[in-house]
Parts: sequence; structure tokens; C-alpha cells
Amino acid sequence: MATQKDSNYYAQRNKLNNAKVEDLTENTLPSFCADYFLGIDSLTSPLTRYNYANDLKIFFDFLSQKKFKGKNPKEITLPDLESVTHTDIEYFLSYLSNYEYDGKEHACNDKAKARKLSSVRALFKYFFNKGLISVNNAAKVATPKLHEKPIIRLEGDEIYNIIETAETGDGLTAHQMAYHEKNKIRDTAILVLFLGTGIRISELVGLNNEDINFKDNSFIVTRKGGSKAILYFDGDVADALKKYQEHKEDIGIVVTPSSPLFLADAKRITVRAVENLVKKYAKIVSPLKPITPHKLRSTYGTSLYKATGDIYVVADVLGHKDVNTTKKHYAAITDENRRSVVGKVKLHKDNDE
Repeated sequence: MATQKDSNYYAQRNKLNNAKVEDLTENTLPSFCADYFLGIDSLTSPLTRYNYANDLKIFFDFLSQKKFKGKNPKEITLPDLESVTHTDIEYFLSYLSNYEYDGKEHACNDKAKARKLSSVRALFKYFFNKGLISVNNAAKVATPKLHEKPIIRLEGDEIYNIIETAETGDGLTAHQMAYHEKNKIRDTAILVLFLGTGIRISELVGLNNEDINFKDNSFIVTRKGGSKAILYFDGDVADALKKYQEHKEDIGIVVTPSSPLFLADAKRITVRAVENLVKKYAKIVSPLKPITPHKLRSTYGTSLYKATGDIYVVADVLGHKDVNTTKKHYAAITDENRRSVVGKVKLHKDNDE
């Protein structure tokens, strides 16, 4: 049976991320970073702050090696930060192409570089706005140009095939089949929920039994940033979820309203476990595509846009705060629409008119 601790997934995740940020500010980052994270506490989520802290530890490690030689990151001061030039930050972005941290080799693509630059900019902006540094050199650094990538998604029969593979186990190895009988109903429900609603992996993992309402086929998800949203699912999703709930009861799991919806060994399933099961089935039906839970989200978003032609509906259902985010991800679909209207407007009369 899942414990009460398991039931409040988001509270536990926030607590863990806050603890990680506190550990980094106490033991790794310069002392002034504690003031920074306190200052942005009400404006950001614990996960965002943790991502910032991870990016900044790389930045200050770089400064300790390349600019303030002899100083460890903890010894870097605000006057030191003020002395960092835009050229130093551009050097940092170049350094990220291939660098070593904590004894391991790392390499950032342009998207990862852009995110780390965003973290550095936010830090400089905070202390500049507070009047604690007199110049914001991070604002002078251009964001690395990001190249648009094609949307990777399941198409046509691949959508049906991945669900069928989860149901039957066809194509799995003997080792995988040993676990399949136990987990096939759960795995099918997870895939159907992803493909039928487009929710994020964190939203799926965080679901409790009480979040599902079969009376009107609705469910409550916790979006990025902690806001709640009510979404709806169709009969196929309802059938898969009901079958999984019945299966849990059949094998002796006590299903309470506050216990996790999706379980692994009687505990809330983890993000990693969901990623692995999606990869396992997708590799059989579409071996050349790197399908992840996010790609299943893209599959749903693409299908919804093709069906409705309404980018605002897609943005709302997917939980995009800015419709431009949706437009960017589904630009290829927009291009298809543009091509489809060619010739629709007649410039000459038909011969028979």
C-alpha cells in the first residue's frame, strides 16, 4: 500500500529541490547566492531554482579556473562578479562545448548553453536591480542561435502499434517478458493516457486516485509552477484507467483516494521508470525514432492541432502559458496548412463559367 508520504508528490518534490538548493548555496556556490535565491523565492518554483543553482555552479567553477585563479567558488565576491566582462561570459559559453566538472567530461549543445546563459543573466540582473553591482555585462551577451528541429512523434499505425505492443508484449525479449505479465495493464494505461491527453510526465507521475473522475471523464493535473487544471479524456482512456484500477484491487492493493494512481512495487512510479517503459515499447514499433514521454505529448499535440486547426485550443490543453511556445513547436504543421491552401483562391474564371 502506498504511504501518506507518497500521496503528496509535489510537496515532497518541492521539499527535495529546496533541500538541494540549500545544500548548493551552503557548500558550493558563493555566499551571495543565498540572498539571490531568497530574493527569487516567491517568483520561481523550487525546481526552477534548483536548475538555476546547477547552472550557476558550473559558471562559478569556470570563473574559479579561468578568471579568479586561486579562488574557489565559495570565495568569489560581489565585486568579483561585477568585474566579470561580457567577453568572460562569451568565453564561458565556448567553454561549455567541452568541459570537465567533478571529474567527468561534459558537452552542451546550443539549447543547453542558452539555458545556462539565461541562469547567469538572471543572477546579474537581480544584483544589478538591487544596486549591488553597477553594471550588468551578462545582458550584453547574445543568446546562442537555436536551430529548429523537426518534431519527432509517432504517426499513423505507430500510435496503435505501441499500445498493442504494451498489451501483448510482442517483440519483447525473454527477460522483458518476465515482467510484462505483471505490468502490462499499468503500462497500457500509461501509454493511452499520454497519447489521449498530452500531459507531461511529471503530471502523470503526480496523479493520485482522487484526481480521476469517471463520472464526466475528467482529471486534475498539477501544471508547471504548481497551478491546477481540469482536463478531460475519452472512452478509450477511461477504459484503460478503469481496467488498471480493477487490476490493482484484484492483486490486493488497497486503493485509497489519496494514494498514487500509478504504482511500481506498491510505491508511486518514478519519472525514470516511466521513461524506461516508453522507450522499451517505442523501440519495438519505431526503432529509428528516439521516442520519449515528451514525444508522446508532441504526438497528441500534433493530432489535436490537425483535428481542430486551433492553436489556442492546443496551447490551453497542453498547458502552454504563451501560445508562441505552441506555435514554435508546431511550426511544421502550420507550414502544412499554408501549403494546403495553395490554389484555393481563384484568380480566373473556370472555362465553363
